[in-house]
Amino acid sequence: MQRFSLKAPVLLRSMANSIGFCKKLIALPLLSCAVPALAETPAAVNSGDTAWMLISTALVLLMIIPGLALFYVGMVRAKNALSLLTQMLCMTALVMVLWPLIGYSLAFSGSSPFFGNLTNAFLKKVTPDSINGTIPEYVFVCYQMTFAAITAALALGGFAERIKFRAVMLFTPLWLVLVYLPLAHMVWSSDGYFFKMGVLDFAGGTVVHINAGIAALVGCLMIGKRSGYGKELMAPHSMMMTLIGTGLLWVGWFGFNAGSALGANASAGLAMINSFVATAAAILVWIATEALVGRKPSLLGACSGVIAGLVAITPAAGNAGPMGAIAIGALASFGCFWMVVYVKPKLKFDDALDAFGVHGVGGIIGSIATGLFCSPLLGGPGKADYMIGHQLFLQIFAVVVAVIWSAIGSAIAFYIVDKLVGLRVTKEEEAMGLDISEHDERAYNMNSL
Repeated sequence: MQRFSLKAPVLLRSMANSIGFCKKLIALPLLSCAVPALAETPAAVNSGDTAWMLISTALVLLMIIPGLALFYVGMVRAKNALSLLTQMLCMTALVMVLWPLIGYSLAFSGSSPFFGNLTNAFLKKVTPDSINGTIPEYVFVCYQMTFAAITAALALGGFAERIKFRAVMLFTPLWLVLVYLPLAHMVWSSDGYFFKMGVLDFAGGTVVHINAGIAALVGCLMIGKRSGYGKELMAPHSMMMTLIGTGLLWVGWFGFNAGSALGANASAGLAMINSFVATAAAILVWIATEALVGRKPSLLGACSGVIAGLVAITPAAGNAGPMGAIAIGALASFGCFWMVVYVKPKLKFDDALDAFGVHGVGGIIGSIATGLFCSPLLGGPGKADYMIGHQLFLQIFAVVVAVIWSAIGSAIAFYIVDKLVGLRVTKEEEAMGLDISEHDERAYNMNSL
Protein backbone atom coordinates (compact mmCIF):
# COMPACT_ATOMS: atom_id res chain seq x y z
CA MET A 1 0.00 0.00 0.00
CA GLN A 2 2.78 2.40 0.90
CA ARG A 3 4.70 1.65 -2.32
CA PHE A 4 1.59 2.14 -4.41
CA SER A 5 0.74 5.36 -2.68
CA LEU A 6 4.14 6.81 -3.52
CA LYS A 7 3.74 6.14 -7.22
CA ALA A 8 0.00 7.04 -7.42
CA PRO A 9 0.46 10.83 -7.89
CA VAL A 10 2.88 10.26 -10.74
CA LEU A 11 0.49 7.84 -12.41
CA LEU A 12 -2.47 10.16 -12.03
CA ARG A 13 -0.55 13.11 -13.48
CA SER A 14 0.49 10.96 -16.43
CA MET A 15 -3.10 9.93 -17.08
CA ALA A 16 -4.32 13.52 -16.84
CA ASN A 17 -1.68 14.72 -19.30
CA SER A 18 -2.62 11.95 -21.73
CA ILE A 19 -6.34 12.80 -21.54
CA GLY A 20 -5.60 16.49 -22.03
CA PHE A 21 -3.42 15.75 -25.06
CA CYS A 22 -6.19 13.59 -26.56
CA LYS A 23 -8.72 16.36 -26.00
CA LYS A 24 -6.50 18.81 -27.85
CA LEU A 25 -6.10 16.42 -30.76
CA ILE A 26 -9.88 15.98 -30.98
CA ALA A 27 -10.58 19.69 -30.60
CA LEU A 28 -8.24 20.82 -33.37
CA PRO A 29 -10.30 19.54 -36.30
CA LEU A 30 -13.51 20.71 -34.62
CA LEU A 31 -12.12 24.22 -34.26
CA SER A 32 -10.87 24.26 -37.82
CA CYS A 33 -14.41 23.42 -38.99
CA ALA A 34 -16.11 25.90 -36.64
CA VAL A 35 -14.15 29.04 -37.58
CA PRO A 36 -15.47 29.39 -41.17
CA ALA A 37 -19.05 28.88 -39.97
CA LEU A 38 -18.73 31.72 -37.45
CA ALA A 39 -17.24 33.97 -40.10
CA GLU A 40 -20.14 33.33 -42.50
CA THR A 41 -22.94 34.02 -39.99
CA PRO A 42 -22.66 37.41 -38.22
CA ALA A 43 -23.18 36.75 -34.53
CA ALA A 44 -24.59 40.26 -34.00
CA VAL A 45 -27.81 39.61 -35.95
CA ASN A 46 -30.63 38.58 -33.63
CA SER A 47 -33.49 36.78 -35.36
CA GLY A 48 -36.04 37.80 -32.71
CA ASP A 49 -35.09 41.48 -32.96
CA THR A 50 -35.12 41.28 -36.74
CA ALA A 51 -38.57 39.67 -36.81
CA TRP A 52 -39.97 42.34 -34.51
CA MET A 53 -38.50 45.15 -36.59
CA LEU A 54 -39.92 43.66 -39.81
CA ILE A 55 -43.34 43.63 -38.13
CA SER A 56 -42.87 47.13 -36.72
CA THR A 57 -41.99 48.49 -40.16
CA ALA A 58 -45.17 47.00 -41.61
CA LEU A 59 -47.16 48.45 -38.68
CA VAL A 60 -45.88 51.97 -39.38
CA LEU A 61 -46.87 51.57 -43.03
CA LEU A 62 -50.32 50.53 -41.76
CA MET A 63 -50.41 53.83 -39.87
CA ILE A 64 -50.02 55.80 -43.10
CA ILE A 65 -51.99 53.82 -45.67
CA PRO A 66 -54.75 53.19 -44.64
CA GLY A 67 -54.60 54.47 -41.02
CA LEU A 68 -53.83 58.18 -41.34
CA ALA A 69 -55.49 58.31 -44.75
CA LEU A 70 -58.84 57.15 -43.33
CA PHE A 71 -58.49 59.26 -40.19
CA TYR A 72 -57.95 62.40 -42.25
CA VAL A 73 -60.33 61.69 -45.10
CA GLY A 74 -63.28 61.16 -42.78
CA MET A 75 -62.87 64.71 -41.49
CA VAL A 76 -62.92 66.49 -44.85
CA ARG A 77 -65.95 67.21 -47.01
CA ALA A 78 -67.01 64.50 -49.45
CA LYS A 79 -66.06 66.58 -52.49
CA ASN A 80 -62.40 66.57 -51.39
CA ALA A 81 -62.11 63.02 -50.04
CA LEU A 82 -60.51 61.38 -53.07
CA SER A 83 -58.12 64.29 -53.54
CA LEU A 84 -56.73 63.93 -50.03
CA LEU A 85 -56.34 60.16 -50.41
CA THR A 86 -54.47 60.65 -53.68
CA GLN A 87 -52.17 63.27 -52.16
CA MET A 88 -51.29 61.01 -49.23
CA LEU A 89 -50.72 57.90 -51.32
CA CYS A 90 -48.51 59.66 -53.87
CA MET A 91 -46.63 61.67 -51.24
CA THR A 92 -45.84 58.44 -49.39
CA ALA A 93 -44.60 56.82 -52.59
CA LEU A 94 -42.39 59.81 -53.38
CA VAL A 95 -40.73 59.77 -49.94
CA MET A 96 -40.13 56.02 -50.25
CA VAL A 97 -38.24 56.53 -53.50
CA LEU A 98 -36.27 59.52 -52.23
CA TRP A 99 -35.29 57.76 -49.01
CA PRO A 100 -32.86 55.16 -50.46
CA LEU A 101 -31.58 57.67 -53.03
CA ILE A 102 -30.54 60.44 -50.62
CA GLY A 103 -32.76 60.46 -47.54
CA TYR A 104 -31.16 57.70 -45.50
CA SER A 105 -27.66 58.98 -46.17
CA LEU A 106 -28.47 62.60 -45.30
CA ALA A 107 -30.14 61.51 -42.06
CA PHE A 108 -27.69 58.91 -40.75
CA SER A 109 -24.29 59.43 -42.42
CA GLY A 110 -21.43 61.80 -41.66
CA SER A 111 -19.91 63.25 -38.50
CA SER A 112 -21.44 66.73 -38.67
CA PRO A 113 -23.73 67.57 -35.72
CA PHE A 114 -26.35 69.18 -37.96
CA PHE A 115 -26.28 67.61 -41.42
CA GLY A 116 -25.61 64.20 -42.88
CA ASN A 117 -23.71 63.66 -46.11
CA LEU A 118 -24.03 61.52 -49.23
CA THR A 119 -21.69 58.72 -48.14
CA ASN A 120 -24.53 56.21 -48.37
CA ALA A 121 -26.41 57.85 -51.25
CA PHE A 122 -28.18 55.26 -53.43
CA LEU A 123 -27.56 52.92 -50.45
CA LYS A 124 -23.89 52.69 -51.32
CA LYS A 125 -22.03 50.51 -48.78
CA VAL A 126 -25.32 49.06 -47.52
CA THR A 127 -25.41 45.32 -48.26
CA PRO A 128 -27.36 42.27 -47.04
CA ASP A 129 -24.48 41.68 -44.60
CA SER A 130 -24.56 45.22 -43.14
CA ILE A 131 -25.75 45.35 -39.53
CA ASN A 132 -27.27 48.10 -37.42
CA GLY A 133 -27.23 47.00 -33.80
CA THR A 134 -28.74 43.52 -33.87
CA ILE A 135 -30.75 43.85 -37.11
CA PRO A 136 -29.80 43.95 -40.81
CA GLU A 137 -29.21 47.50 -42.00
CA TYR A 138 -31.76 47.07 -44.79
CA VAL A 139 -34.44 46.57 -42.12
CA PHE A 140 -33.32 49.74 -40.32
CA VAL A 141 -33.41 51.64 -43.63
CA CYS A 142 -36.99 50.50 -44.25
CA TYR A 143 -38.10 51.30 -40.71
CA GLN A 144 -36.76 54.85 -40.83
CA MET A 145 -38.23 55.28 -44.31
CA THR A 146 -41.74 54.82 -42.92
CA PHE A 147 -41.07 57.50 -40.29
CA ALA A 148 -40.12 60.00 -42.97
CA ALA A 149 -43.19 59.12 -45.02
CA ILE A 150 -45.71 59.53 -42.20
CA THR A 151 -44.18 62.83 -41.03
CA ALA A 152 -44.65 64.39 -44.45
CA ALA A 153 -48.20 63.01 -44.68
CA LEU A 154 -49.15 64.38 -41.24
CA ALA A 155 -48.44 67.93 -42.36
CA LEU A 156 -51.18 67.69 -45.02
CA GLY A 157 -53.80 67.99 -42.30
CA GLY A 158 -53.06 71.68 -41.80
CA PHE A 159 -53.83 72.82 -45.34
CA ALA A 160 -56.22 70.17 -46.66
CA GLU A 161 -59.00 71.00 -49.15
CA ARG A 162 -57.28 73.87 -50.94
CA ILE A 163 -53.73 72.93 -52.03
CA LYS A 164 -52.83 71.82 -55.55
CA PHE A 165 -51.73 68.24 -56.11
CA ARG A 166 -48.58 69.32 -57.97
CA ALA A 167 -47.78 71.72 -55.12
CA VAL A 168 -47.90 68.79 -52.68
CA MET A 169 -45.58 66.72 -54.86
CA LEU A 170 -43.07 69.56 -55.19
CA PHE A 171 -43.26 70.54 -51.53
CA THR A 172 -42.49 66.98 -50.37
CA PRO A 173 -38.84 66.65 -51.57
CA LEU A 174 -38.03 70.26 -50.68
CA TRP A 175 -39.36 69.88 -47.15
CA LEU A 176 -37.71 66.49 -46.72
CA VAL A 177 -34.26 67.90 -47.51
CA LEU A 178 -34.61 71.28 -45.80
CA VAL A 179 -36.43 70.24 -42.64
CA TYR A 180 -36.94 66.55 -41.90
CA LEU A 181 -33.53 65.10 -42.71
CA PRO A 182 -31.47 67.64 -40.71
CA LEU A 183 -33.71 67.23 -37.66
CA ALA A 184 -33.59 63.43 -37.93
CA HIS A 185 -29.79 63.64 -38.10
CA MET A 186 -29.56 65.95 -35.09
CA VAL A 187 -31.81 63.78 -32.91
CA TRP A 188 -31.15 60.17 -33.96
CA SER A 189 -27.72 60.03 -35.61
CA SER A 190 -24.94 59.05 -33.19
CA ASP A 191 -23.05 62.19 -34.25
CA GLY A 192 -26.14 64.42 -34.10
CA TYR A 193 -26.23 67.63 -32.07
CA PHE A 194 -29.16 66.69 -29.84
CA PHE A 195 -28.12 63.04 -29.61
CA LYS A 196 -24.73 63.95 -28.17
CA MET A 197 -26.30 66.58 -25.93
CA GLY A 198 -28.50 63.94 -24.31
CA VAL A 199 -31.95 65.08 -25.49
CA LEU A 200 -34.55 62.35 -24.99
CA ASP A 201 -36.76 61.55 -27.98
CA PHE A 202 -37.58 57.86 -28.05
CA ALA A 203 -39.75 57.72 -31.17
CA GLY A 204 -40.09 61.18 -32.68
CA GLY A 205 -41.65 63.91 -30.54
CA THR A 206 -39.43 66.54 -32.15
CA VAL A 207 -38.51 64.87 -35.44
CA VAL A 208 -42.03 63.74 -36.33
CA HIS A 209 -44.81 65.50 -34.43
CA ILE A 210 -43.48 68.96 -33.64
CA ASN A 211 -41.93 69.01 -37.09
CA ALA A 212 -45.14 68.04 -38.90
CA GLY A 213 -47.31 70.23 -36.69
CA ILE A 214 -45.26 73.36 -37.33
CA ALA A 215 -45.14 72.63 -41.07
CA ALA A 216 -48.93 72.30 -41.02
CA LEU A 217 -49.29 75.63 -39.22
CA VAL A 218 -46.94 77.43 -41.60
CA GLY A 219 -48.76 75.91 -44.57
CA CYS A 220 -52.23 76.89 -43.43
CA LEU A 221 -51.07 80.47 -42.78
CA MET A 222 -49.25 80.86 -46.10
CA ILE A 223 -51.94 79.20 -48.22
CA GLY A 224 -54.79 80.93 -46.43
CA LYS A 225 -58.18 79.85 -45.13
CA ARG A 226 -60.60 77.67 -47.03
CA SER A 227 -63.32 79.64 -48.83
CA GLY A 228 -66.22 80.06 -46.43
CA TYR A 229 -64.21 79.11 -43.36
CA GLY A 230 -65.98 80.40 -40.25
CA LYS A 231 -69.15 81.08 -42.25
CA GLU A 232 -70.09 77.73 -43.74
CA LEU A 233 -70.48 74.37 -42.05
CA MET A 234 -67.41 72.22 -42.74
CA ALA A 235 -68.30 69.15 -40.72
CA PRO A 236 -66.59 65.77 -41.22
CA HIS A 237 -68.32 63.78 -43.94
CA SER A 238 -67.71 60.32 -42.38
CA MET A 239 -66.92 59.80 -38.72
CA MET A 240 -67.01 56.06 -39.41
CA MET A 241 -63.91 56.42 -41.59
CA THR A 242 -62.24 58.57 -38.97
CA LEU A 243 -62.91 55.96 -36.28
CA ILE A 244 -61.53 53.15 -38.44
CA GLY A 245 -58.46 55.26 -39.19
CA THR A 246 -58.07 56.00 -35.47
CA GLY A 247 -58.09 52.30 -34.64
CA LEU A 248 -55.54 51.52 -37.33
CA LEU A 249 -53.33 54.34 -36.09
CA TRP A 250 -53.45 53.05 -32.52
CA VAL A 251 -52.54 49.53 -33.61
CA GLY A 252 -49.81 50.75 -35.95
CA TRP A 253 -48.40 53.03 -33.27
CA PHE A 254 -47.09 50.01 -31.39
CA GLY A 255 -44.69 49.53 -34.31
CA PHE A 256 -43.93 53.24 -34.14
CA ASN A 257 -43.23 53.39 -30.38
CA ALA A 258 -42.33 49.84 -29.33
CA GLY A 259 -40.43 49.40 -32.60
CA SER A 260 -38.20 52.32 -31.70
CA ALA A 261 -36.51 50.06 -29.15
CA LEU A 262 -34.98 48.46 -32.28
CA GLY A 263 -35.41 45.02 -30.76
CA ALA A 264 -37.74 42.63 -28.97
CA ASN A 265 -36.64 43.64 -25.49
CA ALA A 266 -37.71 45.18 -22.19
CA SER A 267 -37.61 48.69 -23.65
CA ALA A 268 -40.14 47.65 -26.30
CA GLY A 269 -42.36 46.21 -23.57
CA LEU A 270 -42.23 49.49 -21.65
CA ALA A 271 -43.05 51.45 -24.79
CA MET A 272 -46.00 49.16 -25.47
CA ILE A 273 -47.68 49.52 -22.08
CA ASN A 274 -47.05 53.27 -22.15
CA SER A 275 -48.72 53.52 -25.56
CA PHE A 276 -51.74 51.72 -24.13
CA VAL A 277 -52.26 53.68 -20.94
CA ALA A 278 -51.30 57.17 -22.15
CA THR A 279 -53.79 56.87 -24.99
CA ALA A 280 -56.58 55.54 -22.79
CA ALA A 281 -56.03 58.38 -20.31
CA ALA A 282 -56.11 60.95 -23.11
CA ILE A 283 -59.45 59.65 -24.43
CA LEU A 284 -61.06 59.89 -20.98
CA VAL A 285 -59.67 63.36 -20.29
CA TRP A 286 -60.85 64.71 -23.67
CA ILE A 287 -64.45 63.57 -23.25
CA ALA A 288 -64.43 64.61 -19.57
CA THR A 289 -63.23 68.07 -20.57
CA GLU A 290 -66.01 68.29 -23.16
CA ALA A 291 -68.51 67.54 -20.42
CA LEU A 292 -66.93 70.04 -18.01
CA VAL A 293 -67.23 72.90 -20.50
CA GLY A 294 -70.86 72.07 -21.27
CA ARG A 295 -70.41 70.08 -24.46
CA LYS A 296 -71.72 66.62 -25.21
CA PRO A 297 -69.09 63.85 -25.39
CA SER A 298 -68.28 63.36 -29.06
CA LEU A 299 -66.73 60.61 -31.15
CA LEU A 300 -64.55 63.18 -32.89
CA GLY A 301 -63.33 64.30 -29.47
CA ALA A 302 -62.58 60.74 -28.39
CA CYS A 303 -60.67 60.08 -31.62
CA SER A 304 -58.75 63.32 -31.14
CA GLY A 305 -57.91 62.15 -27.61
CA VAL A 306 -56.46 58.94 -29.04
CA ILE A 307 -54.11 60.87 -31.29
CA ALA A 308 -53.19 63.39 -28.59
CA GLY A 309 -52.20 60.59 -26.22
CA LEU A 310 -50.23 58.69 -28.83
CA VAL A 311 -48.42 61.83 -29.99
CA ALA A 312 -47.47 62.93 -26.49
CA ILE A 313 -46.19 59.54 -25.35
CA THR A 314 -44.06 59.10 -28.48
CA PRO A 315 -40.92 60.84 -27.12
CA ALA A 316 -41.48 59.29 -23.69
CA ALA A 317 -42.50 55.78 -24.77
CA GLY A 318 -39.29 54.20 -23.46
CA ASN A 319 -38.37 57.12 -21.21
CA ALA A 320 -41.21 57.10 -18.65
CA GLY A 321 -42.97 54.63 -16.40
CA PRO A 322 -46.64 53.66 -16.89
CA MET A 323 -47.85 56.11 -14.22
CA GLY A 324 -45.89 58.87 -15.89
CA ALA A 325 -47.39 57.83 -19.22
CA ILE A 326 -50.91 58.24 -17.83
CA ALA A 327 -50.01 61.73 -16.63
CA ILE A 328 -48.47 62.66 -19.99
CA GLY A 329 -51.54 61.45 -21.90
CA ALA A 330 -53.85 63.40 -19.61
CA LEU A 331 -51.81 66.62 -19.82
CA ALA A 332 -51.53 66.46 -23.59
CA SER A 333 -55.22 65.74 -24.07
CA PHE A 334 -56.22 68.77 -22.04
CA GLY A 335 -53.67 70.99 -23.78
CA CYS A 336 -54.68 69.86 -27.27
CA PHE A 337 -58.38 70.28 -26.44
CA TRP A 338 -57.76 73.84 -25.33
CA MET A 339 -55.81 74.65 -28.49
CA VAL A 340 -58.37 73.10 -30.87
CA VAL A 341 -61.57 74.31 -29.17
CA TYR A 342 -60.60 77.73 -27.83
CA VAL A 343 -57.26 79.07 -29.11
CA LYS A 344 -57.68 78.24 -32.81
CA PRO A 345 -61.08 79.96 -33.18
CA LYS A 346 -59.76 83.05 -31.40
CA LEU A 347 -56.66 83.28 -33.59
CA LYS A 348 -58.79 82.40 -36.66
CA PHE A 349 -56.26 80.26 -38.53
CA ASP A 350 -57.55 77.37 -40.62
CA ASP A 351 -55.69 74.30 -39.43
CA ALA A 352 -58.19 72.14 -41.28
CA LEU A 353 -57.65 68.78 -39.56
CA ASP A 354 -55.91 70.08 -36.43
CA ALA A 355 -52.48 68.82 -37.41
CA PHE A 356 -50.87 71.62 -35.43
CA GLY A 357 -53.45 71.59 -32.65
CA VAL A 358 -52.89 67.90 -31.91
CA HIS A 359 -49.51 66.89 -33.34
CA GLY A 360 -47.68 70.17 -32.79
CA VAL A 361 -49.08 70.93 -29.34
CA GLY A 362 -49.11 67.28 -28.25
CA GLY A 363 -45.53 66.84 -29.42
CA ILE A 364 -44.39 69.92 -27.49
CA ILE A 365 -46.12 68.82 -24.28
CA GLY A 366 -44.84 65.25 -24.59
CA SER A 367 -41.26 66.26 -25.39
CA ILE A 368 -41.01 68.57 -22.40
CA ALA A 369 -42.83 66.18 -20.05
CA THR A 370 -40.37 63.42 -21.01
CA GLY A 371 -37.66 65.31 -19.13
CA LEU A 372 -39.80 65.22 -16.00
CA PHE A 373 -41.22 61.70 -16.04
CA CYS A 374 -37.98 59.96 -17.00
CA SER A 375 -36.86 60.55 -13.43
CA PRO A 376 -36.77 57.43 -11.23
CA LEU A 377 -38.40 59.55 -8.50
CA LEU A 378 -41.52 59.58 -10.70
CA GLY A 379 -41.30 55.95 -11.79
CA GLY A 380 -39.18 56.54 -14.88
CA PRO A 381 -36.23 54.46 -16.12
CA GLY A 382 -33.65 57.22 -15.53
CA LYS A 383 -30.48 56.50 -13.57
CA ALA A 384 -30.16 57.19 -9.85
CA ASP A 385 -28.22 60.44 -10.51
CA TYR A 386 -30.86 61.71 -13.00
CA MET A 387 -31.21 65.52 -12.80
CA ILE A 388 -34.72 66.70 -13.67
CA GLY A 389 -33.82 70.39 -14.00
CA HIS A 390 -30.94 69.75 -16.38
CA GLN A 391 -32.96 67.38 -18.54
CA LEU A 392 -35.95 69.73 -18.68
CA PHE A 393 -33.64 72.46 -19.94
CA LEU A 394 -32.35 70.16 -22.69
CA GLN A 395 -35.88 69.14 -23.68
CA ILE A 396 -37.14 72.73 -23.84
CA PHE A 397 -34.08 73.81 -25.80
CA ALA A 398 -34.63 71.01 -28.34
CA VAL A 399 -38.32 71.92 -28.67
CA VAL A 400 -37.50 75.57 -29.35
CA VAL A 401 -34.87 74.67 -31.96
CA ALA A 402 -37.22 72.16 -33.64
CA VAL A 403 -40.02 74.76 -33.81
CA ILE A 404 -37.75 77.42 -35.31
CA TRP A 405 -36.05 75.00 -37.70
CA SER A 406 -39.32 73.59 -39.00
CA ALA A 407 -40.97 77.01 -39.27
CA ILE A 408 -38.16 78.58 -41.29
CA GLY A 409 -37.49 75.53 -43.47
CA SER A 410 -41.20 74.96 -44.15
CA ALA A 411 -41.71 78.61 -45.05
CA ILE A 412 -38.82 78.44 -47.54
CA ALA A 413 -40.23 75.26 -49.09
CA PHE A 414 -43.74 76.71 -49.43
CA TYR A 415 -42.34 79.95 -50.87
CA ILE A 416 -40.38 78.09 -53.55
CA VAL A 417 -43.42 75.98 -54.46
CA ASP A 418 -45.64 79.04 -54.67
CA LYS A 419 -43.24 80.78 -57.04
CA LEU A 420 -42.83 77.71 -59.27
CA VAL A 421 -46.33 76.20 -59.55
CA GLY A 422 -48.54 78.08 -57.10
CA LEU A 423 -49.87 76.67 -53.86
CA ARG A 424 -53.62 77.08 -54.06
CA VAL A 425 -56.36 76.04 -56.44
CA THR A 426 -58.69 78.73 -57.80
CA LYS A 427 -61.91 79.69 -56.01
CA GLU A 428 -63.93 77.99 -58.75
CA GLU A 429 -61.92 74.77 -58.41
CA GLU A 430 -62.24 74.86 -54.64
CA ALA A 431 -66.01 75.34 -54.84
CA MET A 432 -66.29 72.45 -57.30
CA GLY A 433 -64.21 70.24 -55.06
CA LEU A 434 -60.68 68.99 -55.58
CA ASP A 435 -61.85 65.49 -56.51
CA ILE A 436 -63.18 66.76 -59.84
CA SER A 437 -61.03 69.85 -60.41
CA GLU A 438 -57.71 68.12 -59.65
CA HIS A 439 -58.34 64.45 -60.50
CA ASP A 440 -61.53 64.28 -62.57
CA GLU A 441 -63.02 61.51 -60.43
CA ARG A 442 -65.06 61.21 -57.25
CA ALA A 443 -64.74 59.27 -54.04
CA TYR A 444 -68.49 58.59 -54.22
CA ASN A 445 -70.09 58.19 -57.64
CA MET A 446 -73.83 58.44 -57.04
CA ASN A 447 -74.63 57.48 -60.65
CA SER A 448 -73.32 53.97 -60.07
CA LEU A 449 -75.74 53.28 -57.19
